[in-house]
Amino acid sequence: MCQLLGMNSHLPASLTLSFSGFSQRGGCTDHHADGWGIAFFGADDGAPGKGVRCYVDSESAATSPIARMLCTHPIKSHNVVAHVRKATVGAITLENSHPFVRELWGRYWVFAHNGDLKDFAPRLHGSFHPVGNTDSELAFCWLLQELSKSHANVPSVEELTLTLRELVPQIAKHGTFNFLLSNGQAMWTHCSTKLHYLVRQYPFTEVQLKDEDVSVDLAELNGPDDRLAIVVTEPLTTNETWTAMAPGELTVFVDGRLLV
Repeated sequence: MCQLLGMNSHLPASLTLSFSGFSQRGGCTDHHADGWGIAFFGADDGAPGKGVRCYVDSESAATSPIARMLCTHPIKSHNVVAHVRKATVGAITLENSHPFVRELWGRYWVFAHNGDLKDFAPRLHGSFHPVGNTDSELAFCWLLQELSKSHANVPSVEELTLTLRELVPQIAKHGTFNFLLSNGQAMWTHCSTKLHYLVRQYPFTEVQLKDEDVSVDLAELNGPDDRLAIVVTEPLTTNETWTAMAPGELTVFVDGRLLV
């Protein structure tokens, strides 16, 4: 199975620390060595932007020079989606590396999936078609197709969440469907088997990475107005309280907090 990492932040924030530990799971501390990727939504004058920087690689994250560069080069964003792959469906190629990016209603959408879908062969008749041959990209294309059929114009985050709660079970019944989805305004997550999250906010403390012998005092890097939600398959730190999501749970994060 693959692993997922996402961030939704109140102010533009860097995911460098978390990605540094997470990337080690791509072939060093874990076996997810069949490609990786990360997408950053732009932050324009402090506000969430529409543009996306997306980096994907068919090499393992633990050995990729691009991944090493991103571990030391902070890119600030409100929404980030990252993925390390253990191939189950589809060859180890660049086009099969997550996250996937598409446009809908004049906004980019970014999606990454962990799991396997069996006998999932929906009819695609709109503008969304896979480039690679993974079940993940197929599911993403179907989701966007059905969202575009359900709403003529850009709906609110709340309306999108209601529609996703109708659509996602139609895919999840075919197998394991843990995913992260963002349009730069919010981050939606779905847990089939395993996802964890936490919210980091003032007062910040020191954290200890699980996959590297690194401790960082977050109080030195963040101010009182900073707040960010981190979502990951397996907890990244050993001294923070991570909340496990329930199987079948669809959640949405906005402005660095869980929207309920």
